[in-house]
Amino acid sequence: MSDISARRIGTIQPRAVGEVRLSIERHEDGLVRLGTLRQSGSLKVLLPHPRASGIDAVLLNTAGGITGGDRFTISAWAGAGTELTLTTQAAERAYRAQPDEIAEVETRLCVESGARLNWLPQETILFDRCALRRLLRINLASDARLLMVEPLIFGRAAMGEILTAVRFQDRIQIWRATKPLFLDGIDLCGDVAELMARTAIGAGSGAMAVVVYLGPDASGHLAAVRNELPVTGGASLKADDLLVLRVLAPDGFLLRRALLPILDRLTKGGLPTVWSL
Repeated sequence: MSDISARRIGTIQPRAVGEVRLSIERHEDGLVRLGTLRQSGSLKVLLPHPRASGIDAVLLNTAGGITGGDRFTISAWAGAGTELTLTTQAAERAYRAQPDEIAEVETRLCVESGARLNWLPQETILFDRCALRRLLRINLASDARLLMVEPLIFGRAAMGEILTAVRFQDRIQIWRATKPLFLDGIDLCGDVAELMARTAIGAGSGAMAVVVYLGPDASGHLAAVRNELPVTGGASLKADDLLVLRVLAPDGFLLRRALLPILDRLTKGGLPTVWSL
């Protein structure tokens, strides 16, 4: 092997790859059980004791974070009449990437008739010079229910971190009975601190979240949710059964403080324990 080849091999850094696939289904005896479970690479799933109404699954990235070149795929299916709650063991961290590399996280979720999905990941923290592309695609039956939250933190305020060079693309696609119900996207490139300082964008906020709640009782939650929101948050009914919230906060601590009572209400006290650890 030549010296040049050896040097090139030496610059290749290991990359994390992980995949989780799971499904749950209701059996004739009325109990909800796992249908399939597959996990590989550095993405794992933990299954605490099942609740009467369904199954909780906690996703764990054993790589300790995400950097350029990493690839993670999550697929989950909630069978008819079940309830599946998916969360993460801790906040995810998107670390500095090499200039020509980008990490990819793809999540595809399916919710069948009469089922409910709670997609409740903890915060994603962006570090300076990170490069991350995400896709969340949720396919719902016409009478399925959904609670979804996606919290995002722009650097750790307590550590004085400032994001001056970031590449972040995020897509959320929610479809009901093959028709688009909620489509959302974020594209951040460059000096995020400067962008978020603008009054029309973030007014100096360091964290944000979107919450989507789909259920026949959505309109009944509107007034109570608005009362819980800070002045930098808003909630509206996009349809009789579709409630959408957006929240801005100075940092991750205050964002979580705003989200907890709302998520606790929308889960009827069933927020996963990891959110309070």
